[in-house]
Amino acid sequence: MNPIFSNIQTSVFETMSKLARETGAINLGQGFPDGPGPRDVLEKAADAVVNGWNQYPPMPGLPELRQAVARHYAEHQNVSLDWEREVMITSGATEAIAGALMALITPGDEVILFQPMYDAYLPLVLRAGGVPKFVALQPPHWRFDEAMLEAAFTDKTRVVFLNNPLNPSAVVLPREDLDLLARFCVKHDAILLSDEVWEHVIFDGREHVSALSIPALRERTVKIGSAGKIFSLTGWKVGFSCAAPELFRVLTKAHQYITFTTPPNLQTAVAYGLQKERAYFDTMRADFTRSRDRFTKGLIDLGFDVLPSQGSYFVNVNIAPLGENDDVDFCMRLVKEHGVAAIPVSAFYAEIPVKTVVRFCFAKRDEVLDGALERLAGVRG
Repeated sequence: MNPIFSNIQTSVFETMSKLARETGAINLGQGFPDGPGPRDVLEKAADAVVNGWNQYPPMPGLPELRQAVARHYAEHQNVSLDWEREVMITSGATEAIAGALMALITPGDEVILFQPMYDAYLPLVLRAGGVPKFVALQPPHWRFDEAMLEAAFTDKTRVVFLNNPLNPSAVVLPREDLDLLARFCVKHDAILLSDEVWEHVIFDGREHVSALSIPALRERTVKIGSAGKIFSLTGWKVGFSCAAPELFRVLTKAHQYITFTTPPNLQTAVAYGLQKERAYFDTMRADFTRSRDRFTKGLIDLGFDVLPSQGSYFVNVNIAPLGENDDVDFCMRLVKEHGVAAIPVSAFYAEIPVKTVVRFCFAKRDEVLDGALERLAGVRG
């Protein structure tokens, strides 16, 4: 057995979801909405599977979807892409990430990872032969500075792996942070792997700044997107991988030998969805903002110390004022004694974890959030 995977323990996400099922707890741990998704996009997929092509589509993706991705990013992020030479469709963002790491890393290359980080990042980096170098971000702002980057970058740095907006911290990095990171990438001739799957799930009038829109990063960035996040259809697993031609050429080789392609009916539906008017995306954000505000207000009314949520489906709570200093223990008691499943943010660290922050998913129906708040009232007695 490969030790990288055989030695991995059961994830905290699986553990909490299992406990939620067994105890009847309200599951605010796993990050997915409980709505059906946009009806017209679903109907487009259904029609395409019955009346469309169901054999192998082109390896880099259907032209209509690749064109739609390029148009979408041009309109929403001012990023100009050549759909034939810079846009590829993958079977989810995680496949795009795995392929990029396999394509870009030679064993022994150093890869900078920002903690807290999505749990798939580290195993994929290690399996590709990368040597992880960690930058630990701290609440409540979760931002990096020049000194932190100076300590992480070396002459062996090959890839910098960034998630923006950042899950689980729910922050949206401003342009000045990307400009700072660009200086270090240029200085050390490093490639930025920019996981931007939450690019549309941002709040309070913020604007997502894609790494591809930073001139110094345009030729050295692989941008990852996700239709599942854009349309709240997390089970669809349709991802986008965008990069300059020199990088793109190698990315397609890795994709060819991982999944080769992605279900054509889903590609057709996503191409349709990406052409929606801005009003659709504005309404989607407004709906999530309302849920965030409803749940956040409820938590604050109960006396919890809530950290700002700028993007994603998540809101974090600082449990230190409750006299708690172990988020894993707190979450275990929360699900078993109070009937609400959450995720300890320490699970997103590989070293020196923050142990006093807990993540909740607010992308749920009002009655689910209200039910969770009723149960959480008992935490403070």
